Order: sequence, then structure tokens, then C-alpha cells
Amino acid sequence: MDKLPVHDCLEAVVGALRDERSVILRAPPGAGKTTGVPPAILESDVLHAGRTLLLQPRRMAARAAAHRLASLNGDSVGGTYGYHVRFDRKVSRDTRLVAITTGVLVRQLIADPLLENVACVILDEFHERSLEMDLVLGMLQRIRTTLRPELRLVVMSATLETREVAGLLSDAEVIESEGRAFDVEVRYQPAHSRDRIESLVAKQLPAALRGSDGDVLVFLPGVGEIHRTAEAIRGHADREGLVVEKLYGDLSPQDQDAVLRPSQTRKVVLATNVAETSITIPNVTAVIDSGLARVMRYDAGVGLPSLQLEPISQAAADQRAGRAGRTAPGVCYRLWPQKMHRSRPEQTTPEVLRTDLSSAMLTLAVWGERDAGDFPWVTKPTNHSVDSARQLLLRLGAIDDGGGTTEEGAQMATLPLHPRLAKLMRTASKQACTQEASLAAALLSERDPFDRSTRFEPFRRESAIESDLMDRVLRLRRYLDGDTDEAVHPGGAKNVSRVADRLRQSVESQATERQDAAPAATLDERFACSLLAAYPDRLARRRRPGSENGVMVGGRGVRIAKSSSVRTAELFLCIDLQGRGDEAEVRSASAIDPSWLPSEDLVERRESFFHPSMKAVVARQRTYFHDLMLGEGPCECEPDESTARLLFEHAAPMGESILPKDDKPLHSFLTRWRFVSPDADRLGVLPWTSQVFEELLREFCATRLSIKQLRDAPWLDYLRSCFSYEQLQVLDQQAPESIEVPSGNRIRLEYREGKPPMLAVRIQELYGWTETPRLAGGSVAVQLHLLAPNHRPQQITEDLASFWKTTYFEIRKELKRRYSKHHWPDDPLTAKATKNGLKPK
Repeated sequence: MDKLPVHDCLEAVVGALRDERSVILRAPPGAGKTTGVPPAILESDVLHAGRTLLLQPRRMAARAAAHRLASLNGDSVGGTYGYHVRFDRKVSRDTRLVAITTGVLVRQLIADPLLENVACVILDEFHERSLEMDLVLGMLQRIRTTLRPELRLVVMSATLETREVAGLLSDAEVIESEGRAFDVEVRYQPAHSRDRIESLVAKQLPAALRGSDGDVLVFLPGVGEIHRTAEAIRGHADREGLVVEKLYGDLSPQDQDAVLRPSQTRKVVLATNVAETSITIPNVTAVIDSGLARVMRYDAGVGLPSLQLEPISQAAADQRAGRAGRTAPGVCYRLWPQKMHRSRPEQTTPEVLRTDLSSAMLTLAVWGERDAGDFPWVTKPTNHSVDSARQLLLRLGAIDDGGGTTEEGAQMATLPLHPRLAKLMRTASKQACTQEASLAAALLSERDPFDRSTRFEPFRRESAIESDLMDRVLRLRRYLDGDTDEAVHPGGAKNVSRVADRLRQSVESQATERQDAAPAATLDERFACSLLAAYPDRLARRRRPGSENGVMVGGRGVRIAKSSSVRTAELFLCIDLQGRGDEAEVRSASAIDPSWLPSEDLVERRESFFHPSMKAVVARQRTYFHDLMLGEGPCECEPDESTARLLFEHAAPMGESILPKDDKPLHSFLTRWRFVSPDADRLGVLPWTSQVFEELLREFCATRLSIKQLRDAPWLDYLRSCFSYEQLQVLDQQAPESIEVPSGNRIRLEYREGKPPMLAVRIQELYGWTETPRLAGGSVAVQLHLLAPNHRPQQITEDLASFWKTTYFEIRKELKRRYSKHHWPDDPLTAKATKNGLKPK
């Protein structure tokens, strides 16, 4: 084999391992990491007894690496070099290195926490930062720092910023390999185009074929784009005599191997990002990069991690370009402008920060790690994602309140599935519907074999439970049994069937005893109960009979899609949700009968709430599944702390308007209290404040249930009780309800907000008063409204002495003429006041 750039680093790698240090190797795409480092380690004397594991992020990469290494060794796969991926294993007693996927190694770590037969683990393509790769590195580091310091670790990456990994592996030696095997020229589009991807590729392909002599590798985001692009370039390929190959994860191993074999005919390989790392496609000298990929993120709609279409990072684009320089100088055509390239993120966001952690959390729990925060992560996950994963595992019965694994959780962790789907399979095994559940789990976790552009007609069955997922399962099963169905993609169906068979075998092999459902239960009912166990947080209740709208556990609003077959059930599971915001569309639902709900998840509560039309606190006896209310009935309501709190919350915003309007003594006392409040400290009384009112309101709410009862409460008695006898006397003196005037009559004072108290009195009743009366300790003069005999005001004054000196004599002439029988003395200061205003006899 020709010397590759990484060969210059191999001595340093082996030397670090000999010194019992871990290694972080950074080498550009095309440097030969995957084919150069493993043989160098095996041929050295640095390892103790045990195998070496070459960890790959994908099944195709693991198989391809094993085949390539075996070929270079002049051996067949299963000899010195083997592989172990999901549902496929080629390993013998002579195998020294196993190319293995992260998922398989995670389950191996669960079964054998110390990896006692492993001497070295090489983590390849770590820059992809998959959650499982991060998880495995943390677990291996935990092993090395506790019980197995002799275990060797090598972390290899093409574009990784090494600082975080070096921070975790404190003993690591960071080694860099400079240079690529061959140069790659990168060309950009002149401007952004809104054309479909397949059209852009078809336009670019002729230039790619002219620009180099080798094969062309086209990076596309998914299988759908691959099929459409194949159609778009078919005519050109036929004219040029090209072979068009497709490469994606769901291909059978045989089909994958065919793509990777050298060809005498020039070919165009349409691939997803499975071709981005680890595998080498011979003779590729041109790359056409769509710049898009489906990135694993947590999909809240289906409650599972899923692939979402996104622009790739700059690092991933460099990795793709490097595919063109593996065997000769090459060229990479990027289907976006150079100015847009700079706006892309430099590195791919670690999956630990963007996906569901429940699988990783379950693995750690089984492994004995109860606190995810103490685990040695390369990048620590957010507290929110950890809490969300923990809540889901609790609901699935996989962990206990302390974070430890339950027996059920330990069994779930052995299945190569998300915990939801593992719970589905475990429950289905007890419900005797494993075959249907395995197809459902495969449909939910693998590429959808149904053509979404074809309208799906539900499979109608007599006495069946409404279930969109069951309809799809039965439709796929009919296809697999030989029925024709144009909406089913053969390759996708074959893959789903293969995965379903393996899942069924896995769960059946771990079953020690079967708890079959009651004989009367139908298949549909058993399947629905299995789904309920997997999606307890997705139960929803229709808002009203016949409505498409409902509310789900957690309080989120949902709306059943018109295409759904679930039209009548009051309760249903939201298997697939689409849309964000307050109300999401349920694209796949399954009806649930209330009698199927586990009794341990049902809670009966007497709850109080404020009834807006009754303006009162009322009580209901309510039944809940988690936090979803299933039903309610009336019950007697008695005042308690909760009713008091509810009543106060609705009464407090009403303020003093809640007081009875026609209670004059009450309002009189309250206005007098307000009047003296500015001088309360000087007068020695309690000032009136909103806090005082709220304290009184709270006291009344403690023994009452309605606004009406609050209005009828003895407010005046309670207000007076805020004063001592002496303070009441002060209040009556400094803010009296009425004042006795010289005539002997008592005249009621009117207290007004922001104005002095007013006393409306006939002039004849004030003869003999020399000064205006003052209140509040003499700080406020009473405003006198001096009335004529007809009780109409003739003068408003707060200075009575001035009135007697001047104004009295001015108005006396006119009033004496009009009211001659009334008393109009020449000297009002010495004259006798009269009650009726007439001249004294």
C-alpha cells in the first residue's frame, strides 16, 4: 500500500500507548487514519492480552473498515479483522480487531462493564460527536480511571477541536498529522439557487465529469433525494455510459459492498452522509456537495430522536471535500455561494446538546451511574434535557425515584431501541402481540417504507380499535405476505421487516414468563395497551364529543389530522405530532379505552376552583391520569386554605369595590379613618393602607366561599376592632361624624378624598363662632358651606373670622330683604344662633 500521511505519526501513537498514555490523533480527511493506525497498534508490543475495538459511528463504516483492513492484510473478514454491527457479526477466535458500532459497544458495556477481554479501543471519526460516541468515551474513561488503567484509548478525528477531549483525557498525548494525500480544489456556485436539489446536481454533473477523470460522489441529505436525483440524471448517465450507484444506511450489506468495489465503468455514486467518513469509494476524484444533511435531533412530535434537514457545518463540508482527494487530486463542487459558506457553523453541534438523552440516561443507570451530572462527559448536557429524560424513564418504569434501574429498565436496556420502543416491545411480549409491535417499532425507528405522496387509506376492520399505527402495521404485513401495494417502497419494506424480525427474536429470547392478556381482549386492544405503556405522556382527551381538538398530558393542545382514522374515541394516544405552539396536529393516533389505564397512574382528587359566573369557589371530585383530567363530578365545598387562597386571588383585584355600597356607617367610618391616616403617627392611631384592607379581606376569605358572602361580612365591626377604645375616642375627636354648631344642632361632616372635610350649615346657626373649626389635631380646617334659609350656599370658606368681617355684611342686605323673618344681626359674633334661622323671640 502506498504511504499515507498518517504513517509519519504512527511511531508517536505507538510510543504514547507504550508509555500508558491515551492518544488524541487529529488527521485531515484522506490521511489514512482508519487503515493506518489499527495495523500499527496490532503489530506493536504495546497491548496486553485482549482484542482491539475499532469504534465506528455507522454500520456501513464498520463493515467497510473491516473489509478494507482484512484486504490489506491479505485476509478475509472474520480472520484477524472482523466486525460487529446490529444484527450482523463476523468474528472468529482468531479475530484481533473488531470494527464495531457505538450502539453495539454500549450494549456490550452493559453486559460486561469492565470490557475484560478488550485491550484497546480506537474511537474513529469522533468529530461527528454523536451522543453514543460521547457516552462510550465517558464510560471508557470511567473504566480507565477506576479499575482498568491498562485499557488503551485512541481518539481519532479529522476536524475536531481537541481541547475538550484533552480536558477529559488528562493523560492524553495530542498528535497531529499534517497534509492530505492529494489536493482538492473547491468550487462554489456563483449565486444562491432555489431550484430543487436534484436539478442542481443534474446541472453540475457535466462539469464534474469534465473536471476530473475519476468517479463522482454526490452528497445528498436523504434517500428520497437520492431516488429523485437518480431520475434527474438518468438521461445524461445513459448517454455517457455511466453507472449510477446509490449508497445509504438501509441498503443490504451486499448492495453496500457492490458500491464500494472498484469498477471498470465510470460511475456516479449518490450517497447520504454515510460516505462522509471512514469508508473509501475507489477512484472518486470529484465531489458534488448539496451542503445539506439530516441531523439527529430530538423530535418532540414523535417523542423520539429523528433526522431533521439542516445545512452542514464548515467542518463537515471539509470532510466531504476530502473524499475527492483519497486516491488522486480532485475537485469539490459546493452547491452554495462562497459568501454563504462563512455563515455556516464551524463545527457540528455535539449531539448531546440537541437530542433526547433518555437512551443514554438508561444506559448510565444500568451501568450504576445515578447522577448524569457526575458522569465524565466531553460536553455536559443541559439540566433541562437531563430532567426531561429522567421524567420519561420514570414514567416508563425504567428507573426508580433515586435514579437506579428497575428490573424492567434493565431488560429494556438490552434491546437496541429507544426506551419508548423497548417498553413497547416488552409490554407487547406480555400482551401476546409481539409480531405487530415489532413491525410498529421498526416503522417508528427505521426509514418509512410508505410513499408519503400517496394518500393512505386506512385498513378498515370490523370491531377494530381506531389506530393509525395499527392500520400501517397491518397494511405492511399484507404487503410482506404478497399483496401488491404501490405506496410501499420494496427496499424500505424489506429493511423494516428484517429489523422487526430481529427485534421480535430479541424480546422473545429474554422472556422468562408470559403474562398474556385476558382471553377476551382482541389483538387491537392488546396492541393499543402496549402503545399506552410506551407513550404514557402522549395520552390526550378530546375537548368535547366529536371535536378534532384535545388536550394532552402536560397541558398541550392537540388537533387530530383529518387523515386520521381516530374519529370518535374520547381518549387517544398522540403517536406523531407536527407543529409547534399551543396546538399541534396529531398525524398518527391510537384510541384508548379508559378501562385500560393503569390504576397506579390514576389519581382521585377533590379540587376547588373559582367559578367565574357564580363568582364563588366551588369543588369538584376529579380523576387524573398523571396531570390529564379524565372526568369530574360535583362535591361539597367547605372553606379551607385552598378555597381561601382562590377566593382572595379573585377578590383582591376588586379592591374596596367589594365593600357593600349602601352601608353608610361603614363608608363613614372608612372615610374618617382615611382622613386621619396622614397624621396617624402623631395621633397615635393605625393608618389605613392597602395592606390593612388585604389582611381583613384574607381573614374573611378564610371562612367564606363567594363574593356575595364577602360583601355581607361584618366589615364595620372588623374595622372598629382595629382600634382600641382610646384610639376610637381619638378618631371621634379628630375626625368626628358630626359637629355641634352654636345653634345646638349636630351637623354631619362630609369627608372627601383629597379635599378638606365639608360642613354645610345655615348662616344663622353659626352666630357666635369666631373661628373655623379644625380637625386632625388642628392640622385641617373644615370647609364651611354657608347656606341661605333656602339651603343654597352663599359662601364657601375655610376662614370664618374673615367672613364675619367682610362678606357677611355684603350678602346680609340682599338676604335680609328676601328673608325678612330670619335673624340678621348687626354683630354676628355676639348674636344668638337659632336652630331654625328665625329671629329669636
